[in-house]
Amino acid sequence: MMTYEEAIEYIHAFTWSQWKLGLDRTRELMGLLGDPQKALKFVHVAGSNGKGSTCAMVERILREAGYSTGMYPSPYIEDFRERIQFNGEMIPKEALCRLTEEVKTQAEKMEDHPSQFEIITAIGMLYFKEMHCDIVVLEVGLGGTHDSTNIIDAPEVAVITNIGLEHTEYLGNTLAEIAANKGGIIKEGTSVVCYENDEEVMEVIRRICAEKQVPLSVTSFAKIRPLAKSLSGQTFCYGDSEEVYSLNLLGEYQLHNAATAFAVVDALRDRGWKISEEAVKEGLKKVTWPARFEVLCHDPLLILDGGHNPQCAQALSESLSAYFPGEKVTFLLGLLKDKDREDIYASIAPFGAEYICLTPNSERALSAEELAAFLQEKGETAQPASSVEEGILLALHTGRPVIAFGSLYMAGEVKKAYRRACKVWQRRKASGRRRLLTPEEKEEKSRKICETLLSLPEVQKAKTFFSYMALADEVDLSYFHQKMEEEGKRIAFPITLGGGEMCAAIPAKEDGWTVGSYGIRTPVREKAEILSEEEIDVILVPCVAFDREGNRIGHGAGYYDRYLSRCDLLKTKTVLVAFESQHITRICTEDTDIRVPLVVTENGITENRKMRTV
Repeated sequence: MMTYEEAIEYIHAFTWSQWKLGLDRTRELMGLLGDPQKALKFVHVAGSNGKGSTCAMVERILREAGYSTGMYPSPYIEDFRERIQFNGEMIPKEALCRLTEEVKTQAEKMEDHPSQFEIITAIGMLYFKEMHCDIVVLEVGLGGTHDSTNIIDAPEVAVITNIGLEHTEYLGNTLAEIAANKGGIIKEGTSVVCYENDEEVMEVIRRICAEKQVPLSVTSFAKIRPLAKSLSGQTFCYGDSEEVYSLNLLGEYQLHNAATAFAVVDALRDRGWKISEEAVKEGLKKVTWPARFEVLCHDPLLILDGGHNPQCAQALSESLSAYFPGEKVTFLLGLLKDKDREDIYASIAPFGAEYICLTPNSERALSAEELAAFLQEKGETAQPASSVEEGILLALHTGRPVIAFGSLYMAGEVKKAYRRACKVWQRRKASGRRRLLTPEEKEEKSRKICETLLSLPEVQKAKTFFSYMALADEVDLSYFHQKMEEEGKRIAFPITLGGGEMCAAIPAKEDGWTVGSYGIRTPVREKAEILSEEEIDVILVPCVAFDREGNRIGHGAGYYDRYLSRCDLLKTKTVLVAFESQHITRICTEDTDIRVPLVVTENGITENRKMRTV
């Protein structure tokens, strides 16, 4: 069987350049595979903007209603497997490899080899059938009439989202022509939901529905009654109901997409699908969707918007007006050459204080240097960055909110790089604030922290501790160590080993100390008693920065995360020790980071987000 790398290489070998009008190749490929799509039911979604968010909302609502769901979004942001999902989980690598090999076997029998999108669509249909999906939320790739996803029979609901001028070389030069192409997903026997579009679009959709004799529901934005919004989410009521709905997705346009999702739910109910109001409420509350005015980090504030055309730029400007009224931002901007940079710039210019320019990862990319020159000609402050990570750091150091925008190709790179860059920024910020403490302040605050530690029931019960020797700016635990030793308790300290590992060692009473990494006093390993993780009752964990959730940033070597990952944290208690000045609103975390549930500062104890004082 193929390896994962071989499967991805095979799929990517057949680029969009092989796309052509018509479904003949898709029909042939699906026929060779046994027409898996005929065993499935669908919600089919076409449009220029809002397709992905609408799909995500509908899928999550259906999942909350108890149905097993497939979702086929386009494109992906970070991981190719985002393209094919079952019950919110990406297709496993094993299944992708196996099904890619099955598709390849049939595709190579064809005189005219399928395109990349046709291959992916076939893999998706096979997987959804294999997983016995009750319903699949299927996003159109390009247009509608000739898109590979249109191989399906009449869907349960055909959805048309917001339509604008896009891909005119393929879809037409007017809104009416583009609407006709996207309306090609409407078939006899379906129900249709349409976003409240321009009248030019609506005339076309109404005509198609009349010809196909299918019911049409037009989304009514007037039914949405916004209640409150912040960068953590928004709340609203819908229709005559006083029920309050929560949505983590930001921007007024997401409320419009939610109205479309409500209409889809009503259409599905009319067709016999059982979807409770609670499922709708929970689905909207829990839905996530990447790169759509997505807050990646709150401190520093970094927002990612994968918008890439003038309509998206206009939506972004409306969101900026709502969330940053009268405020200027720094744009981390990357565009493709074939996008209307003049119109995009016109929409965002009122909000831009400075522009850091990137080159998206695409053959069609406008280079960072060209983009910076274009903006400089407009009188803007703009500079190119040589990498995404460098660009993020340059943008963050302007001290303003950062909006990463302009290309979905760039969005994936930003998602991959932002954690590292934000951690560098947070580390520098917290370190700088800690350095401002005077020696007298550090001594006073360290003493308070030690006294708080001594009062903890977890500490009083413990017999063996794993502590640390402080660097110049860290909380000094000398007083705590002295008291514990007076009570006859054992205290171990770190010894750093190769490969980023460390061990806990109790130093010998004579000649037991040396100077180790970073100039820290360290037990002499040859003379020390080395403890296993199971022998330790309480671990005191230092940090450079922390948040109230118990997330931390160290010096970057990962010693504590590796050590804690080996501990039984149900048995061994962990306590994060820091000065209050090291607090960051929300630490930017990675998968390998270990959270410490108890935080002690000079102000008291934080546990489960509630401050406990002693």
